[in-house]
Amino acid sequence: MTPDFPLDRMDPGLQRWRLVLGEPAGFALDGEGAARDAALEWLYGRDEELRRRGVRRAGRHGGDGPSLVTTVDWLDEITRLFPKETIERLERDAVERYEIQDVVTDPAVLARIEPNETLLRAVLRTKHLMHPGVLHQARRIVDAVVRQLMQRLATEVRRAFAGARARTPSRFKLARDFDVRRTLRTNLGHYRPEERKLYVEKAHFFSRTRRHVERWQLILLVDQSGSMAGSVIHSAVTAACLWGLPGLRTHLVAFDTGLVDLTADVDDPVELLMKVQLGGGTDIAGAVAYGAQLIEQPRRSIVVVISDFYEGGDPAHLVRLVRDLVEQGTKVLCLAALDEQADPAYDPGTAQRLADVGAAVGAMTPGELAAFVAEQVGR
Repeated sequence: MTPDFPLDRMDPGLQRWRLVLGEPAGFALDGEGAARDAALEWLYGRDEELRRRGVRRAGRHGGDGPSLVTTVDWLDEITRLFPKETIERLERDAVERYEIQDVVTDPAVLARIEPNETLLRAVLRTKHLMHPGVLHQARRIVDAVVRQLMQRLATEVRRAFAGARARTPSRFKLARDFDVRRTLRTNLGHYRPEERKLYVEKAHFFSRTRRHVERWQLILLVDQSGSMAGSVIHSAVTAACLWGLPGLRTHLVAFDTGLVDLTADVDDPVELLMKVQLGGGTDIAGAVAYGAQLIEQPRRSIVVVISDFYEGGDPAHLVRLVRDLVEQGTKVLCLAALDEQADPAYDPGTAQRLADVGAAVGAMTPGELAAFVAEQVGR
């Protein structure tokens, strides 16, 4: 098929369909449209069997040899041709779908790429493959993304922990503390319908004193299996934002079949994430047992288990441990995801058994977790 109008005046919607359908659409693009098509073909034109054998190809027009377009060339092209949100999607597919690891292991690529959370997850998965020079550059991505996440979450944490004004009268009559509702309720008898005015004989004011906060423990147990990379990142950032808050002692423990207590590094989430080793099996019960040993006051403790709940050990043992925590008065949260999407993938059978013994089971954003903790410690 050949369109009956010049390609440079092609309808944008038709161009988009051509980019989606590729060559089967029956006509070619030129100019920037052709460049976009080639960039998409470099990534999405990969044959599954060739991908498994580690062979790249340039697309349907590239023949059987390896691509002459390097990852650096491709990144330069997509940066020039596509908007930011499209670039992030292409980078995510390159890393997670097609496992093009030089996106995060090639110094030349790392020098060009814009840090984002997809790349941070990729760095955490591949940092054990990097030599020191590359690892130093990769740390730039970790630092930049963590800083962005910290800035966003710190605002939510401050809001959650700001404290509530006590609903008690105050003898200090300051405009900022004016209690509108109580004042209106007290003076309703002085409303004059004919004038449509309410005369205030007695004004009321709030006390600005914050609620007393008793000391609580927050114990975050984070599954560091490969599928939980996003939750590991957000757990580290959340712990850092909660660290040092009055009345709250925060612990962070990462686990697979073993565990490592990362509490000493909680105030430095970049260093903490560089120590995480994603992958391996899962012993959730072992992590819960360790967390239970950290508890000082059961009724002033919150244990948060962040995992997909595919237990590599004995699920019945895990359920018993969680039941014991709940029965002693400890708040237990079992989160299948802790990230900005809160989109979980988990074992529903184990999750249901944990819910049946009293754990709260679900998924949260970091801000929602901070609000939950603030609500508990402020009671």
